[in-house]
Amino acid sequence: MTISSTSLPLYIRMHANDNVAIVANDGGLPAATRFPCGLTLLEHVPQGHKLALQDLAEGAAITRYNVTIGYAVRSIPQGSWVEESLISMPAARELLDLPIATVSASDTTPLEGYTFMGYKNADGSVGTRNILAITTTVQCVSGVVEHAVQRIKEELLPRFPHVDNVVGLEHTYGCGVAIDAPNANIPIRTVRNISLNPNFGGQAMVVSLGCEKLQPSRLFPKGSIPIKNGDEGSGEPALVCLQDQAHVGFNSMIASIMHTAEKQLTELNKRRRVPCPASELVVGVQCGGSDAFSGVTANPAVGFATDLLVRAGATVMFSEVTEVRDGIDQLTSRAANAEVAAAMIREMAWYDDYLKRGGVDRSANTTPGNKKGGLSNIVEKAMGSIVKSGSSTISGVLPPGDKLTQKGLIYAATPASDFVCGTLQMAAGMNLHVFTTGRGTPYGLAAVPVIKVATRNDLARRWHDLMDINAGKIASGEATIADVGWELFQMLLDVASGKETWAEHWKLHNALVLFNPAPIT
Repeated sequence: MTISSTSLPLYIRMHANDNVAIVANDGGLPAATRFPCGLTLLEHVPQGHKLALQDLAEGAAITRYNVTIGYAVRSIPQGSWVEESLISMPAARELLDLPIATVSASDTTPLEGYTFMGYKNADGSVGTRNILAITTTVQCVSGVVEHAVQRIKEELLPRFPHVDNVVGLEHTYGCGVAIDAPNANIPIRTVRNISLNPNFGGQAMVVSLGCEKLQPSRLFPKGSIPIKNGDEGSGEPALVCLQDQAHVGFNSMIASIMHTAEKQLTELNKRRRVPCPASELVVGVQCGGSDAFSGVTANPAVGFATDLLVRAGATVMFSEVTEVRDGIDQLTSRAANAEVAAAMIREMAWYDDYLKRGGVDRSANTTPGNKKGGLSNIVEKAMGSIVKSGSSTISGVLPPGDKLTQKGLIYAATPASDFVCGTLQMAAGMNLHVFTTGRGTPYGLAAVPVIKVATRNDLARRWHDLMDINAGKIASGEATIADVGWELFQMLLDVASGKETWAEHWKLHNALVLFNPAPIT
């Protein structure tokens, strides 16, 4: 990445071969602006949007990140605004003849001596928070659980000072669905595995209606919950069924939930933070409300921190199928072996088919906000998104809803939707979340701390009490990618040890959204 000058006006060119660059200045630049290199703008170009560094003929490849992001639909003079309507999107890369395990990590030196204060669990995982989670088997009970959670927080939680929170794991699944359809296993295992997230301390609690298709015994088959000695055994969740004959009236249901919750809270309150190696971190990385700066500042800094985490022995998940699909060759080349590469290709092919069944393609991903922020299409967006994965070897692939069983850099296949991606990463076992944004979003999760990284100085200034880290300093020359990457790495350790994020401070959280490609009946 090169910045045209250390003084205004500024443009950012990602690679020497690029024939477009983005305007870095807040508010953009007006027509007749002259850059230090002599290039003059022919028209106003908004911040983050592309300008032509040379004359582009009709049909010419438009190159950013040293990748063809599209083709000029007409001739574009040097100094013009290369906006969305002037670019035709290239076809998706075929999932054939891809490079397989041809690139090694640039630095595999172990990073030792870094620790955090976490909660050790019976199954060997480590939590960054100590939370009572109440799982629901069906949407029908959500209102009751919401009422009960509020009562628990007000009446019980103050008596258990070592428990951080109580959350209801509410969702829209459980009945009115084809429960035995081939893809129904995805939402079922997602709900099960979220309930076993490391931040819940192994104290699984379930509220069921009684008549739903997703029965508690199906959600938690015998042996699916580790018993206290850490072995797989007959552990079962604490269960409250609202249709039980013993419940007479609404308050009887609430009293039963509160009584069960009190026993769970008693166990959770015995837990204490202890020193844990950084290798016990399980970090999910994601972007939302992306703009053209996402791939310039925040995502490269996250990628730098990802490499640090992997070197420290930790686990990092990157996801969002449609936002890495156009860089599949970059991923298969970094695969640890042919099996990992084949698994990535399999997930991409499955999602290609999924989109085709819905009558759309990958171009449906890009939002109006993405485009307003300078991202013309999914190819350009993908090139900026994929850099969150850093440069480490990709050691494994996780289908949607599955739980992690290995460490290192993992491709966790999820849709790109913020809420669905976060839900699936929680199910995988994430205990910390990193979320980058350029347009701005108050995204948060109730069960996992979310560190939000701003791509631009202006967003960090305006949303000063929502953004945890400002990566915009990279574009303005005040910090390097390495500086912000190390800042994020240290914040991850601090937050894992109990430091509050802005989303936690304001108690902001989004609803869990299950990925359910199976039919609804």
